[in-house]
Amino acid sequence: MKLKVMDVEFGYASTPILRGVNLELARSEVLSIVGPNGAGKSTLIRCINRILNPQKGCIQLDGSDIFQMTRMQIARQLGYIPQSDHQSFPATVFDVVLMGRRPHIGWRSGRRDKEKVLDVLQMLNIEQLAMRDVNEISGGQRQKVLIARALAQEPDVLLLDEPTSNLDIRHQLEVMDAIRTLVAEKNISAIMAIHDLNLGSRYSDRMIMLKKGVIAAAGSPFSVLTEDNIKQVYGVDAAVKEEDGLPYVVPKSPIKHNGGKQL
Repeated sequence: MKLKVMDVEFGYASTPILRGVNLELARSEVLSIVGPNGAGKSTLIRCINRILNPQKGCIQLDGSDIFQMTRMQIARQLGYIPQSDHQSFPATVFDVVLMGRRPHIGWRSGRRDKEKVLDVLQMLNIEQLAMRDVNEISGGQRQKVLIARALAQEPDVLLLDEPTSNLDIRHQLEVMDAIRTLVAEKNISAIMAIHDLNLGSRYSDRMIMLKKGVIAAAGSPFSVLTEDNIKQVYGVDAAVKEEDGLPYVVPKSPIKHNGGKQL
């Protein structure tokens, strides 16, 4: 499965959010989208999943325009994991994950679908939660349930919008380890919008850095996470060191302004 985003533009009324965004995603690749608040990271994820419709540009899955595909066709190929799921009605973890089978079965599930749910629960080491109310589990466990629901769709591409938001450091690492392992073992791909530059560096094959809806840098973590890029895009002085063969960002201080000019 190859995903291509070509010259995508999106905005609200007179406010542009994305401008001329291009990217390609290969199989078994993890691509991180980074950038400051308001840069367009989540908007880009939602455009790829057709939650939002760009005013311009094209998004293709293996050469097919997603805007010519049905919602069910998209759901069979793209698994979307939002920042959070504010589900309030009572449901077990098993039933929530089973919802991921709907693109394949409609509203009636069979033995294979239930076996698939058990498989993904075991894969993420949360099978012991199967009969728990999803509203009564921890944030890290809930995030794994959302990943399990997306995996139950058997997608070719995972789309993750801030998968580690509101998680402590242990659950951040567990979730990111799970994503990286799944991409390798299932031969799928993943695009994730992420705030933490060091997590993005550690778990990504490539990175894209957005600034005001435009790609300011793209490539390997080493080529994207440079002191100059961080200064220009985030307005922060930072040192970039090497740790375990990867770039590691150490923020120093925000760049001060004087009358609209950087000092």
